[in-house]
Amino acid sequence: MTRQATTVEQIEEQEGGSPDLLATDAEHAQRARPIPRISIQAFCEVGDTAEVLQVAAEDRRLAKTHVSIHMGGIHAAIAHYQENPTPNLIVIESTDERSDLLVQLDHLSEFCDAGTRVVVIGHHNDVILYRELLKRGVSEYLVAPITPLALMESLSNLYNSPDAEPVGSVIAFIGAKGGVGSSTICHNVAWSLSEQLKTNVIVADLDLAFGTAGLDFNQDPIQGIADALQSPERLDEMLLDRLLTKCSERLSIFAAPVVLDRDFDISGDACDVVIDVVRKHVPFVVVDLPHTWSPWVKRMLLQADEIVITAAPDLANLRNAKNIMDIVKASRNNDVPPRLVINMAGMPKRPEIAIKEFAAALGVEPLQVIEFDCENFGQASNNGQMVEEFSAKAKAAPLFRDLALTLSHRKDMRVEKKAKPPARGLSPLLQKLKLKR
Repeated sequence: MTRQATTVEQIEEQEGGSPDLLATDAEHAQRARPIPRISIQAFCEVGDTAEVLQVAAEDRRLAKTHVSIHMGGIHAAIAHYQENPTPNLIVIESTDERSDLLVQLDHLSEFCDAGTRVVVIGHHNDVILYRELLKRGVSEYLVAPITPLALMESLSNLYNSPDAEPVGSVIAFIGAKGGVGSSTICHNVAWSLSEQLKTNVIVADLDLAFGTAGLDFNQDPIQGIADALQSPERLDEMLLDRLLTKCSERLSIFAAPVVLDRDFDISGDACDVVIDVVRKHVPFVVVDLPHTWSPWVKRMLLQADEIVITAAPDLANLRNAKNIMDIVKASRNNDVPPRLVINMAGMPKRPEIAIKEFAAALGVEPLQVIEFDCENFGQASNNGQMVEEFSAKAKAAPLFRDLALTLSHRKDMRVEKKAKPPARGLSPLLQKLKLKR
């Protein structure tokens, strides 16, 4: 006889319900996806739950939502909706026992508009209550205490089918200073992603006036990302295919126009629309940001899934990298800190800050330290190739592969080659030599 589930978590696992709330925050963060532009109203009974909701409301995944948090639980919700329309989503916290909670929810349902979804946060791990709530049309039942990331994953699953392909991850690259090679790192990592994981990748070159994606990949596209940013509302799958330039079987670029006779007034809203469309079609969108600071650059950084800061080991880079790190960390409490890549280390005759001192000042260890290698990088650039394409033996080649695997949250699945056994034809000869000895 099949063993019966006895907890809400076991029931959810069997029935394909909400995510495992015992998962780590890192796992919840990976599975939580951006939530569309909806209104959310929460009614809490416990201060800790209200704090969790407030932290979630400030997260980048809920950037498009409008969240309001009230105290008073389900009783306050009933009083409020007797005189006000209901939002897209109501989050109710209740410490009541099963019978009382069900009675109050039936009363609340009298005032809910069609299409309103309800999530209940309870304090009892009660399977019967869970089933009764689902029968009444409640979208989700979560058992307190909950974490912000677990809550965000549950809410995102209401508006993004867990069975559907997840939206692509956005990896943003920015240089701590001009000329540190951020674009070179960006393009090589994107190429490694497509080659290592055998997956589709799009590079979005947002340095519209001086972008190098076209040069680095030996392409000269007529159209590109500027056309999409000019009329973002027109961007669909067909137009996207026309604007993209295919560089390899799995890698395409959204090239910058690189002209100076046009003024480019980029808006954050346009960037959001374009990136949202692109990430629906590929697993990874690699964004090459210019070394400048403007509202849209800041917005792109704060909303990316991963951030990579490229810096050279000198004082100006250290200062700028720290400024970027501080502002990003302050706004992204639920995400990993920006990744640091030290580039062009060990340049001859250049005074440098020691890597340990550089890392200690920033409070983060560099993900990779890439040594100065003018020959391989220079020749690859002149040929319109990636470093590994030009020379698989280059010291930086395995570093780019490791960067790609780390940023994609994939383990290195490369299988080491086993030593080949001696050929059968030589076995008798080897045996004779041993006997002679």
